[in-house]
Amino acid sequence: MNALRIRVLHGPNLNLLGTREPGLYGHQTLAQIDAHLAQLAHTLGAQLVADQTNHEGVLVDWIQASRHDFQGILINAAGLTHSSVCVRDALLAVGLPFVEVHLSNVFAREPFRHHSLLSDKALAVVTGFGPASYELALRGILAHLRAAEPPRG
Repeated sequence: MNALRIRVLHGPNLNLLGTREPGLYGHQTLAQIDAHLAQLAHTLGAQLVADQTNHEGVLVDWIQASRHDFQGILINAAGLTHSSVCVRDALLAVGLPFVEVHLSNVFAREPFRHHSLLSDKALAVVTGFGPASYELALRGILAHLRAAEPPRG
């Protein structure tokens, strides 16, 4: 049995986690979040590859490159969630199930953050649980993918 492979993509400014507005985003660094998530994925019998970029085009390239080697995507597109038709189109083009992830509760923030260009096409949206948002998203996408697997035997 091959392990499910999940791509985790982090958008702009998430490289500053741990020091960026810790009252809103917490004190964990992105490296700590990714390490915990990779360990959890291993425990759950999955493989995980995580990347962060501040550049929309790089994020699009990574989404497109995911279509052959991954079964699902967790994406925190950060500010691009609210503005990037390109990220939306890339996610639709690859046809992989994806979960939109946010550390903060975007609906308790500025009104412009209440609209996502991704959420209507996402398998699910997990928002407001801090770093645990990623853990919940990983568990959810793995459960979805495993439920969709054909029976063996």
